[in-house]
Parts: sequence; structure tokens; C-alpha cells
Amino acid sequence: MTAPLIRIQNVQKYYGSYHALRDVSVDIGAGEFFSLLGPSGCGKTTLLRTIAGFEEFESGTLTLGGVDMVGVPANKRPTNMVFQSYAIFPHLSVGDNVGFGLRRRTDLTGEARASLVADALHMVGLKGYGARAAHALSGGQRQRVALARALVLKPKVLLLDEPLSALDKKMREQMQTELRRLQRHVGITFILVTHDQEEALTMSDRIAVMFEGRIAQLAPPQTLYAQPASRAVAEFIGTMSFLPAEISGDRADVAGLGTVPVTADQCAEGATGTCVAGVRPEGMALDFDETGQGTPGEVVEREYFGDMTSYHVRLDGTDRLVEIAMKNGPGIPVLDPGARTRVQWSPEALRYFAA
Repeated sequence: MTAPLIRIQNVQKYYGSYHALRDVSVDIGAGEFFSLLGPSGCGKTTLLRTIAGFEEFESGTLTLGGVDMVGVPANKRPTNMVFQSYAIFPHLSVGDNVGFGLRRRTDLTGEARASLVADALHMVGLKGYGARAAHALSGGQRQRVALARALVLKPKVLLLDEPLSALDKKMREQMQTELRRLQRHVGITFILVTHDQEEALTMSDRIAVMFEGRIAQLAPPQTLYAQPASRAVAEFIGTMSFLPAEISGDRADVAGLGTVPVTADQCAEGATGTCVAGVRPEGMALDFDETGQGTPGEVVEREYFGDMTSYHVRLDGTDRLVEIAMKNGPGIPVLDPGARTRVQWSPEALRYFAA
């Protein structure tokens, strides 16, 4: 088995009496796009800054390429960081911003530095922008300059601290695609910190979901979404509706749905006896014919999102709502609040969690 590029073991970090990182252990591979995902204050940025060398920790180990990083200052580590604010110098040109870190390279001629800067700008889609004033750039262009400045130093690891949070939605989506393309092109490890689940799911090879200084689950995006390890992870990754349930053997009695078969693979840790059943919006569908097959219920709310409509339905026999995502298109009916309907679903779409 290939040794990881980064190995973090049993790291503890305090800010005074505040326990920021609680026994964190994780391996990150060479060439991996790895994301640290979680709400504000969960420890993800602290962990990123620990890797960068901006923060020390009280106990544990951190190695990079097999080398112990304890006591190694940030400027001696084979890492570079793109900050949330981009940290662009507005009084410098684009080229001077990108080449700022190369000024200490006494082994490079001016021509060699200029060539590296030009290559980095071309790599991020800013060919020919070197002479432009940095203060005149758009948000997306400043983001690309920050990336070029970090990559021109040829780090083994690029650390990205909420790099897209200042962009509008359309530019953010475009930059997600660009970042993934760029990572594949340069082939180095990217570690992204984000609270945006869509960013993490779209770009990552693996995601570590963090809560309260701990890694709650570490898995590829598809596994995190389909098989969340806890209700907390399920609620943070995407949308899920929850119904009271009772498991006995290989059967589960689910509120509003009745008695259904259940397998061990559908059960998160602790999901035995009294528990909750969760289902994603795409795990159910509406039968627009009230007399058709499925579980009867009533539409309580409808939300239109362009390509799809989200229905909140109260199933007969329970006070809980389930959210159901339906594609929009020609000839597809629209149900108003108060309408009676039937909900189609399969037992395999359910996942069970501790109550």
C-alpha cells in the first residue's frame, strides 16, 4: 500500500481552554483532492493552518512526505496557501503579484522568473494579464491570480481556505470546475476547507466531515451522500427527511410507511430498536393520480427551483413531513398546497439512524 503524503495522528489543539482539535487522525494521499467540510467553528480551518505550519498543536504527530513537520516553520514546508481574502497586493501588477514569492530565489535569473510567472498565468487562464493592475481585476480574476501565485512556487500541497466564498453563485460554480481541472493538470495534492457541501461534493476525491473538533466521517462523496454515518452527517450533506421507526430483526415499523424489510447495510451505528428512518428527496416520488399506488398524503408546501419542484408532504398517520424532489417539464402536473396525493417509495431508499 502506498504511504500517504500527509499523515496526521492523534492531534490535539487548544486555544486557552477551548478544545479546537480533538484527537484528529487522517491520511491524505499524493495527488488527492481532499476536502475538510463542516460548519463554522468545527476545526477545519485550524486543521488546515496546522498543516500549513501557521498553528502549533499540543500533542500528536504530523508528517509530510515521511518528514516530521513538528517545529518546521511555514516557509520551510512544501505547502502553499490560497486565503479566503486572496491577499492580492492591489498596488502591484498581476505579474508582480504572481512572482512575489520568487524574489527570494537567487538561483533564478529575471528571465527565468518571468517565464515561470507567464506559465502560471497561462495555467489559470490569465495568459497575457501580467502587466495589468491587480486592483482592476474582477473577483474571479483575483482568485486566479491567487492560485497562480501559490502554484508558481511548485508546492507539493496546495491549501485552500474557503477560496470561493466571496464569489457569486455562477462564478463559484465555474471556479469549482476550474479548480478540479487545475488540480488534475498539476497533479499535486489540494486540500480544501469549505462549509459548502456542494463545493465539496463536486470537487473532492474524499471528504472529511468535521463537527466540534472531530472527524465525524471520512469517505468519497458518493458514500457520504448515500451512506452517512450519523444523522448529523446526513443533515449536513444534502437534504433528508426523518420519520420515527422501530427496528425488530429484519423488519422496521416506519411512521407513515408501515412495516418494511431492513438490511444491516441500511443501518448506521446505533440504529437498533427505537430509531429514525431517513430518506433523500429523490428517494421518493409523487403519483399525481390520487387513486394510484403509493402511500397517501397531503401537499403542505411547494417550492419551485426551475428544473425541479420540491414538495413537502405530510403522510397520513403521522405529523412529520417528507420532502420530495420532482423534475419539471411539459405535461407534468403541479400540485398546490392542500392537494391529496400518493407517495411512491422503496424500502431500499431508507437509511436508519440512532434516535
